[in-house]
Amino acid sequence: MTQTDTPSTPDRLIVDVEERRSALVDVIRGARRTITLSLFRCNDEAILAELAAATARGVTVDVLVTSRSKGGKKRREKLWNALEQTGASMHAYTDPVVKYHAKYLVADEGPAVVASLNFTKKCFKKTWDALVVTHDPAVVSGLKQLMAADCEDSALPSDLSPRLIVGPERARVQLTTLITQAKTSIRLIDAKLSDPDLIELLKMRRAEGIAVDIYGAKRIGDLKSHGKILLVDESTLVVGSLALAALSLDFRREVAIAVTDPEAIAEAVQLFATVDAARRAAEAAASDAAGEALC
Repeated sequence: MTQTDTPSTPDRLIVDVEERRSALVDVIRGARRTITLSLFRCNDEAILAELAAATARGVTVDVLVTSRSKGGKKRREKLWNALEQTGASMHAYTDPVVKYHAKYLVADEGPAVVASLNFTKKCFKKTWDALVVTHDPAVVSGLKQLMAADCEDSALPSDLSPRLIVGPERARVQLTTLITQAKTSIRLIDAKLSDPDLIELLKMRRAEGIAVDIYGAKRIGDLKSHGKILLVDESTLVVGSLALAALSLDFRREVAIAVTDPEAIAEAVQLFATVDAARRAAEAAASDAAGEALC
């Protein structure tokens, strides 16, 4: 899962609540010919307005959305109608077994965005999430290929960039390989970690002397833990919609991206330091509260 052709523009990891929306807006606003957009939910007025502005200036916008989700048909119709009103061409993912949960965006021939978050007001303000902005041509073309295949209900393209971790066809193998090959450390933020095989693998790696840190709490500081992020050996980062859960790995269209750019890795290392500090503070507060209760 190496980055064989390093793009001239480094990948950006964005986790700050205040930067998520603006990063997406900048990519949409920069499009001149095409926008390829895959999403699960979207109700953010700024994003919808930018899509409308894009079509108004002649950009062809194609959007692929799920045909099954919590909230039922009425909620999906509301999403569909809101996106149609922007002038976008709509496509529904219709696989009878696999649910659709991928979140990515491509403008022209790049950049591309792979995200853990939904494009909703809630995810822009109240959740812990992350996204990666990349100019890697292999990732850009791979996401376009994937979108075309999913719109046509055809097989997963065989020549996708190895940086793209795609479920359900290959995500389990890719993540298992990455965890198995770890040499020093594995750090994971995933509130939905539940897959028995991967849990057992993480336990085994810890027993072998690998430092394994798992942050599975429902909240990180003041934010709901929604995004998933994996950092291996402080050298490879994985960000996307994938959870280490059987449903996510084996029965959903999910997309994540592997990142090795030093600046993004440094940002991830700092992120985990911040998350760890927040966990320690929460544990200390809980301990103090328990002590007061005994007095």
